[in-house]
Amino acid sequence: MKVLVLGLDCVPPFILEEWADRLPNLRALKQQSLHGRMRSTNPPITIPAWMVACTGQNPGQIGFFGFRNRVRGTYDQFRLVNSALVKATPVWDLASQAGKKVGVIGVPPGYPPTPVNGFRIGCFLTPNIQTEYTYPAELKQEIADTVGEYIIDAEGYRTEDKAPLLERIFTMTERRFALLRHFMTTKAWDFLMVVEMGPDRLHHGFWRYFDPTHPKYEVGTPFNDAFDRYYKYLDEELGKTLALVDDDTAVIVMSDHGAKAMRGSINVNEWLIRNGYLTLKQHPTKAARLKPEMVDWSKSKAWGWGGYHARIFFNVQGREPEGIVAPGDFVRLRAEVAAGLKALPGSDGAPMQTRTFLPEDIYSGPYTEDAPDLTVYFDDLSYRATEEVGLDGIYSFETELGPDEAVHDYEGIFLLRAPGVAPGHRTGMELRHVAPTMLKLLGLPVPPECELPPLF
Repeated sequence: MKVLVLGLDCVPPFILEEWADRLPNLRALKQQSLHGRMRSTNPPITIPAWMVACTGQNPGQIGFFGFRNRVRGTYDQFRLVNSALVKATPVWDLASQAGKKVGVIGVPPGYPPTPVNGFRIGCFLTPNIQTEYTYPAELKQEIADTVGEYIIDAEGYRTEDKAPLLERIFTMTERRFALLRHFMTTKAWDFLMVVEMGPDRLHHGFWRYFDPTHPKYEVGTPFNDAFDRYYKYLDEELGKTLALVDDDTAVIVMSDHGAKAMRGSINVNEWLIRNGYLTLKQHPTKAARLKPEMVDWSKSKAWGWGGYHARIFFNVQGREPEGIVAPGDFVRLRAEVAAGLKALPGSDGAPMQTRTFLPEDIYSGPYTEDAPDLTVYFDDLSYRATEEVGLDGIYSFETELGPDEAVHDYEGIFLLRAPGVAPGHRTGMELRHVAPTMLKLLGLPVPPECELPPLF
């Protein structure tokens, strides 16, 4: 059968569970679908999550663990993820090899767009629409003729200038779905997948106007109904799209992870400094991103990267250029740092439910050795990590990238409506289930590299 996948980045379970009654198209689809919460990957961020879903493999097999990935044995070299770095084979390539027609719109990492038996449009990592962001290249003109200026992403979403941001999110979603429906009706396809980034950008830009538990909750603003307005609009777009689908086409609506209010930031390198693991040549007098030349590596055992989780690296002899941690002491030191971070209280002094992960425990595959030495989820992901130094203390709220009001959470949503698949609630679903499920729907064999079986 044909398979249509509607990816909605960052949609949390409450949209499916508590808001479905106000979203009629989602409610109807839920009643017809196998549905429930979808557990994300480690870490639960857009990259690598979508590729985990589309390959059925973990980041240690795919070859990357986030947007930027450290080159092992260096202090500052890293690779920004692009489509060429994907080491596993996604569903659309397997379908193309089997002679099926495919369309892929905005699935990360999707730039530069690789050849498929059909068409592909780059994801939010695309620099701009002046680049070759489509396959085939001549598709750019068709896009312009159909929707005008195609919006890759709601740029600058970490801003206090909220009105134009909200307008751009709506416009981006409108044009993405208009283009999707154009392709649904004008091109031959067996597999068609789109990822819309609008929900993610809405959450990071507007969570404080929606959630009374948010530390920065505001009332009496023009944006208090932004969540309600956007999700109702998204539901309308969903309805228009589903109206074009016949009964023999399988439909998947899913997200790659969830979201929740950001409680604050942990300045992880400041913590490492204060606890004797990181030594600077001179402590800056104002906030600055940590750079290798700022560090006295002869006295430093560890340093960290920030984001929605912390990534800790150790200065190991024989691995890093100026390593001082003896290989035989690495495991003990890593456990010591993990214990210290888990014992750190929140900014209000209350205990945090911090979780730490070792790469060998959460990944497998040939690229596991490229993962961070220690991954940290502060307060079970409620706090993000900041890697800057020169800050007043260990705690802050603003990020090094600008205003941000939401963090990621472990669980997203998943709905599958397909002939022969019984509707109803399902538990225990993971992103790694998705690729084998899509392959089975397409009538294709599930390769042994997929770690979990299909969902039906």
